[in-house]
Amino acid sequence: MKQSQQENVIYLAAWGMLFAAPLLSLYVRTMSDASLVFDWAEVFMVWRKFAFYLLLFLIHNFLLAPLLIHGHRRVAYFSIMAALLVAFSVYQCNSGPEHHRPMGPPPHRMEHPSPNTRHPSPNTHHPSPNTQHPSPNTQHPSPITHHPSPNPDFQPDRKRPIPGERDIMAYVVLILMLGANLGIKEYFRSRNDRKRLAELKKQNLEQQLEYLRYQINPHFFMNTLNNIHALVDIDPAKAQETIVELSKMMRFVLYEGDKRGVPLSKEMEFIRTYIQLMRLRYTEKVRISLDLPTEMPDRSIPPLMLISFIENAFKHGVSYQHESFIEIKVEVEGETLKFSCRNSKAEVSNQEKGGVGLANVRKRLNLLYEHQYSLRINDDKDLYTVELNIPLS
Repeated sequence: MKQSQQENVIYLAAWGMLFAAPLLSLYVRTMSDASLVFDWAEVFMVWRKFAFYLLLFLIHNFLLAPLLIHGHRRVAYFSIMAALLVAFSVYQCNSGPEHHRPMGPPPHRMEHPSPNTRHPSPNTHHPSPNTQHPSPNTQHPSPITHHPSPNPDFQPDRKRPIPGERDIMAYVVLILMLGANLGIKEYFRSRNDRKRLAELKKQNLEQQLEYLRYQINPHFFMNTLNNIHALVDIDPAKAQETIVELSKMMRFVLYEGDKRGVPLSKEMEFIRTYIQLMRLRYTEKVRISLDLPTEMPDRSIPPLMLISFIENAFKHGVSYQHESFIEIKVEVEGETLKFSCRNSKAEVSNQEKGGVGLANVRKRLNLLYEHQYSLRINDDKDLYTVELNIPLS
């Protein structure tokens, strides 16, 4: 698995600061104390220890961590990590004499007198003039090399089996380093997964909207052609006017219906043309009221979003025997469009087949706005009301 560039930058910056820390520390010490000299040997000693941790980090980052983060091979990861920790323990137990022997002079410098050697009395502080000096061959402890051992039970060949404080701190540093590596990798993997999920949701949204548009457009034209068919028998002249109005509406659907959003003014003009077409079909017994804004803001709205509610009003609210009404009102308040449609309910509604408009509108609203819209529908005995509020983009 390829690492992202941002992840590599984070690792490079972290290790760069870590390797620069001893340089900065030694520089500050030499600046504060003029008697100290900048010692590169001390820096190289610290860098050698850091280099060992860097090697373990590279092995974990490029070989082990992908097993757990990307491959989900937990058994393999923890098995190799256990072996790595054992190897690290062996390295700690054998890395330098300072981990195994107490502080003090080396054992080969510790000299002991032979049993035949005469020692001065403990109470004698100054040799007598008549005191016989030992021969040159007599072994005598040197005042420079003879020091009592700070640990009487010291054994030169004995190694310490239990890790000391430095070893415990090394384990803690190693575990924190590898844990941070896993955390960073998990963060970038989760971020990439979220990006892919958002892209899939976007593609799914576009596919669903495209499918809904393909359903809405034939549904609308089917109803409109039914209206023209009815006008051909009632009034051929009005049927011709209807065909002209229908051509305007088809132009809008063909050139604007496949867009994500259309100008509000074009959508309102489409609704106005549709109402004019419907007025040609019905008599004065059907009272149709349309209230649209006189001034349209420079905002957009999803195409054919409101026409389904208007179609539904004509479908279920028009009666050929009794007086009926349809009231449509559109308002713009700030960045919100408020649409309301009220219609009477006919005793026998005009049940035309193929009606999928309202169901598709609900799906489109959920896909486009989620919780940013409000839709209230009241279906009373004699009155049907729709109130819709959507944000304008």
